[in-house]
Parts: sequence; structure tokens; C-alpha cells
Amino acid sequence: MYIPKHFDEPKVERLHELMRDQPLATLVTFSSHGLNADHLPLHLTETSNSLGTLRGHVARANPLRSHLGEHAEVLAIFRGSDAYITPSWYATKAETGKVVPTWNYVVAHAYGTLRFLDDAAWLRAHLEALVTHNEAAFDKPWQLSDAPHDFIEKLIGAVVGIEITITRLLGKWKVSQNQPSENKMGVINGLRESGTAKALDMADLIERAN
Repeated sequence: MYIPKHFDEPKVERLHELMRDQPLATLVTFSSHGLNADHLPLHLTETSNSLGTLRGHVARANPLRSHLGEHAEVLAIFRGSDAYITPSWYATKAETGKVVPTWNYVVAHAYGTLRFLDDAAWLRAHLEALVTHNEAAFDKPWQLSDAPHDFIEKLIGAVVGIEITITRLLGKWKVSQNQPSENKMGVINGLRESGTAKALDMADLIERAN
């Protein structure tokens, strides 16, 4: 990924925050069958590895396991907020006219080695952690124990666990850092006036980064 210096986000804690808030990752793999991309939630866990470990699962019918060997190199992409930026928001438009549209976005790329886990106890613990994390915002969080035991056991038997040890973590925060302050303020105001959830999130990101 091309990352100009002013868009580089080296803080691991900020990248981890994005990965926790937006866990639906694009998992990119390469094998003798060519390039492949799967879309699945990956749960970031704290381990002895300072960059973290990602855990998830795929359907047993997914050919990913048969296509990849153990400890295959993979890339997990996590996307945060993004927004179209119109040059009409730039104060310098009236001064020089030398402005063009762009697209702001934040993204984290997690490179690592993948291993498969076909262990019912591991899968149950992983699913419980995944459910607990994602149900936390609800008044009455659903739990695995809410469903019949044999039903859950059957579903666990239909999936295979994956664990990715992160070896490299890159972050790109393209949030108007290359614009003068008057243009940044124009973008923030324009996004807030738009009022959509994505626009408001991007306005917050610009304020935090600048």
C-alpha cells in the first residue's frame, strides 16, 4: 500500500481501535489457485505478540483450507470511515481555483501467518468471545447458551477456526492532513452539514488527526 508520509498512521493502538470497531475484514490469500479474497469478522486478541492476533472461522466447505498450507502468509484489510470530499468546501477554491475532489478514508493492513484450528473447544471459546464482544451494546445480550446445545455443537462442527499472528501492521489515515487549516475547517463544516453517520465520523477523524 502506498502511504505518503503525511497519511501514515504508525500508532498500533489506533490501528487496533479501528480493527475492533470495524472487525469485518477482507482476508486476501494467494495459493497455486491464484488470488482469493474472503470477507469475515476477525476478532483481535491480545497475546504475547505485540501487534496482536486475529481469530475467526470459515465454513468447513470453504476451499481456503485445502488451498493454503500451514503458516501461509496472508493479508487482512480493515476499512474504517470514508467520505467524498468536494472542492467546494475548500476556502482556497475562491482564491485560486486550483482545487480538485478527493476521497478521504482510513484503513489498516494486517500481514501475518495463518494457521487452521479444528478443535471444538477452541472454536467454542472463540465463538463465545466473538459473541460477547459484539453483543455488548445490546440491553439483553444473546449468548451461545441461549440456543440448544446440540444445535450449537452441530454448527461448530460445520466450521474451521483460523488464527493469524500479525507480523506487520500498516495504517493509512487520509484525512485532509495535506490541506491548509482553512480548507480542513471547510471540510469539517461541510461534512457536519451533510449529517450522515459516515460524514460525521470522517469529520471527527479529521479533527483528531489535525
